[in-house]
Amino acid sequence: MKVLVTGGAGFIGSHVCKALAGAGDQPVVYDNLGHGCADAVRWGPLEIGDLGNRDRLDQVIRQHRPDAVMHFAGLIAVGESVIKPGLYYRNNLADSLVLLEAVRDHGIGMFVFSSTAAVYGVPETVPIPEQHRTQPVNPYGATKLAMEWMLADFGAAHGVRSVCLRYFNAAGADPDGDLGERHDPETHALPLALMAALGRRDCFQIFGTDYDTPDGTAIRDYIHVADLATAHVRALDRLRQGGDSSVFNLGTGRGTSVQELVDSVARVTGRPVPVRRAPRRAGDPPVLIAAPARALAGLNWRPVWTEFDRIVETAWLGLQTVGIVPDPGEGEE
Repeated sequence: MKVLVTGGAGFIGSHVCKALAGAGDQPVVYDNLGHGCADAVRWGPLEIGDLGNRDRLDQVIRQHRPDAVMHFAGLIAVGESVIKPGLYYRNNLADSLVLLEAVRDHGIGMFVFSSTAAVYGVPETVPIPEQHRTQPVNPYGATKLAMEWMLADFGAAHGVRSVCLRYFNAAGADPDGDLGERHDPETHALPLALMAALGRRDCFQIFGTDYDTPDGTAIRDYIHVADLATAHVRALDRLRQGGDSSVFNLGTGRGTSVQELVDSVARVTGRPVPVRRAPRRAGDPPVLIAAPARALAGLNWRPVWTEFDRIVETAWLGLQTVGIVPDPGEGEE
């Protein structure tokens, strides 16, 4: 099966391409390289283009004739979405509509969407099940939820079957050392803490130390990117076996506090992590943990990377892969 992977040069998309190739499928990456990296595209062809460029999309689809689409192309910085909502509605929603219309017109019937737990907003219950009310508190979450609605409407009107995967906190890197995590600017907690331990940042900021949690810091559900990649392959399997459209949480069902993350980074790297304690950020819930039972049953999927120190070890290896951590054989300057 050929799969058009939008945003396949990015962090999660590139890991999914490797998993697709390992399962015998052919990923075709469509990416404008605004945030992705060409050297992360190793398991299939790279086609460069903007998501909103319908002529270029049509050209690529006619050339490769994909059987399915996996959609990762989108902006992900929550804070930026609050400051620049128009950018997020244009990129994450308007451009995605161009993609959906191309999918409809070319008769592509299977679509896997990279969604987010941000669609839930501030949770009323924890762990969070898929049937929890959706009330995002920032434009990033709002655009992802609106895309889910568009997929449902295109399914009803045009027969496009879809799986929406609501990630909790993606973390780690390819265990084989083929891929790492690179964002510019970096916004994810684990690589920020690792870079602070390395001395590439002055400190790691902990936003909020007075939450009603055991150590006062916020708790998040960290899901390894390799487990995310496997879940995408299983989602595609579900669709190709005739499964109906559905929504699944992707998380471990276990929480790790920010302080526990810092402690783990110090253990794994053998380096202290300089910390600066800062006030809470608006809209940050104290606890976000997935209820993953639906994915376990509906996708025949279970996360393998459940020990947080092991996730940190792969993230550390990933920074070495992308050149942020010097290779041990080369020494440090």
